[in-house]
Amino acid sequence: MDREHMSVLEVKDLVKEYVIPGQKPIRVLDGLDLVVEAGEHVAIMGRSGAGKSTLLNILGGLDKPTSGKVVCTPNVGFVFQSFHLMPELTVLQNVLLPTMNGRGKKGGDAKARALLSRVGLADRLDHLPTELSGGEQQRVALARALMNEPEIIFADEPTGNLDAMTGAEILDLLFGIGEKPFALVMVTHSDAAASKCDRVLTLSAGTLTPTPS
Repeated sequence: MDREHMSVLEVKDLVKEYVIPGQKPIRVLDGLDLVVEAGEHVAIMGRSGAGKSTLLNILGGLDKPTSGKVVCTPNVGFVFQSFHLMPELTVLQNVLLPTMNGRGKKGGDAKARALLSRVGLADRLDHLPTELSGGEQQRVALARALMNEPEIIFADEPTGNLDAMTGAEILDLLFGIGEKPFALVMVTHSDAAASKCDRVLTLSAGTLTPTPS
């Protein structure tokens, strides 16, 4: 099979329930299916509370489903709405974090510096996250997500905590910075962000449906 048409994510009959003692289980995801091909960009939209972040966490292995099947490439990156940088580490150290799992490639320090230069932070390497603006922190998070050249990036409202102009800059970077093509699954409320993707899906009643263009 041509690599360009290989799937990097396959989801079948995904169910997620939350059990509250004394109450009926709350089913957030209800037999959901999804396939994402290499290099494909997919936006997932839906009302607040629909389960978008829950879905993304399951797809990326941060949470477990109640039942169903998730097959994903092991080489992934994450970009979160709240950045999730380590406050005690410098900008450079935060970007180097993905190399500490034993799968990082040689020359990690030089690669991290190069990525930070590409996101416009070459002069902030030794700063702590608290010394950066929100937009700068998200640039660090993006560089970190790209550190191990992921085949797929999961982005949870990557512009949600940013003003419109800064958010647009982050989107331009997200869709244009990778040295190698990567697939993207992005949860967003932003029509502008979704419009940049190849497909837009709506999560409602626990399942995904194509969003009319």
